[in-house]
Amino acid sequence: MKFRDKVDRKTADSEHEVQKLCYAFLDSTKHFFVNDKDHPYSHEEGKPFSWIRGYHLGGRSLTWHRQSYRLGDLDFEANKKDGHGVDWPIRYKDMKKWYDHVELFAGITGNNDGLSQLPDGKFQPPMEFNCVEKDIKVRMEELYEDRRLIIGRAAHLTEPTEEQLALGRGTCQNRNQCQRGCSFGAYFSSQSATLPAARNAGNLTVVTDSIVHSLVYDPETKKATGVRVIDSKTKETKIYSARVIFMCASTLGSTQILLNSTSETFQNGFANNSGALGHYLMDHLYNQGASGEFPGHDDKYYVGRRATGIYIPRFQNLRAQEENYYRGFGFQGSAQRRGWKDKLDDKGFGADFKESFNKPGPWTFSIDGFGEMLPDYKNHVSLHKTKIDQWGIPELHIDCAYGENDWTMRREIVGVSVKMLEDLGLKNVKGYLDEDTYPGLGIHEMGTARMGRDPKTSVLNSHNQCHDVDNVFITDGSSMTSSACQNPSLTYMALTARAVDYAVTQMKANNL
Repeated sequence: MKFRDKVDRKTADSEHEVQKLCYAFLDSTKHFFVNDKDHPYSHEEGKPFSWIRGYHLGGRSLTWHRQSYRLGDLDFEANKKDGHGVDWPIRYKDMKKWYDHVELFAGITGNNDGLSQLPDGKFQPPMEFNCVEKDIKVRMEELYEDRRLIIGRAAHLTEPTEEQLALGRGTCQNRNQCQRGCSFGAYFSSQSATLPAARNAGNLTVVTDSIVHSLVYDPETKKATGVRVIDSKTKETKIYSARVIFMCASTLGSTQILLNSTSETFQNGFANNSGALGHYLMDHLYNQGASGEFPGHDDKYYVGRRATGIYIPRFQNLRAQEENYYRGFGFQGSAQRRGWKDKLDDKGFGADFKESFNKPGPWTFSIDGFGEMLPDYKNHVSLHKTKIDQWGIPELHIDCAYGENDWTMRREIVGVSVKMLEDLGLKNVKGYLDEDTYPGLGIHEMGTARMGRDPKTSVLNSHNQCHDVDNVFITDGSSMTSSACQNPSLTYMALTARAVDYAVTQMKANNL
């Protein structure tokens, strides 16, 4: 018998061989993921990379996990301090105003926790811990001076503003069916927030079934004049002209377009005089942690299906280099009781077996570490020399693997998480680290058109503006100079808002 949304990720599915590896790929959500046969890419032999994609209106904003954290000066200064990667051309003071802006618009629920490594923000009322999480929070803060358990900061409305209500958005209903698309508009997505706001401004034109082939460059004006697109159904080509162009097609999507935008001026990819385009690909270290059973609270359960978990912010190398690895990691997780879904593979018969499904099992608590992957020139993407897709666009080829620091950190995450859960009084604690996990499934790819101070070593300046072509801005994850260990989407949004404000100012001054 097949239970709806219980996906066997090992079962052959030739149309979704890569996409089915994503946690959000379910029977009810697979229409939000590309057909891998229709959208091929390649990777270096022995170096798999899972490229998770959704080529529909709204893209991955419909399936993201909505965790929303700021980066701080600890993150923006890291490259300069330890020498891995180039210096960010911005600091937290440059971003604070724009973090405020996007948090207020998108609607982020959370607490102001007073942690220097995780800046506070403009939050809606937080979601609540359950009883076990409350206990673990107290125990953790009694045991450790350097560790805090906080509620996950997430892009869900708990107290909608007038602006958000005017867009048709409502309060989160704690159904936790978010990857199916939220009919309440409670979580932030293009459909719930940015597209309605743009429509209300009266300047929105939506074009679907269009694949961007390349940017068009004019060597006389030294500017981009538009984008060349292919109709995905008719395969007809069209050029859209523009005074200013923003690239925000996701890290690997934007980079593929830029690499394919060759000309006599840019023979190795658009605005690529530095040679950095395509290099320094990063993803977060993912799929390592621990879980265990929490004794007690047998008379308690929880109400609803909360749409966020707990977060333990980074506590390593905060003031100096103290560990045998660079940078650090945080934990995401939750406490829950085992329920009927955990018994679906059990064998039995009769009234007693049926009744057993009504009895919840023990409380469990699990944490999964998200670690920072260092930028490395060797981790890169390029256009395949011979393979093209059905629209005549060269396939993207990915050459990326975890480095020595990444593996050291991954193993440390397991050791730290097991000891921490045991210290907190959990029983039957088990750590896990999938040695076969490879980059991509963190779904936080970034870095391939990085920002930097020097045009000789970076693609973008401090305003996400191409060093080599000043009317093109790139504001998705490809612009990231390092990855930090926090979920990055809030930073992409803040960078975009900041870059748009700068571009408008420059256009009004006739500098663009």
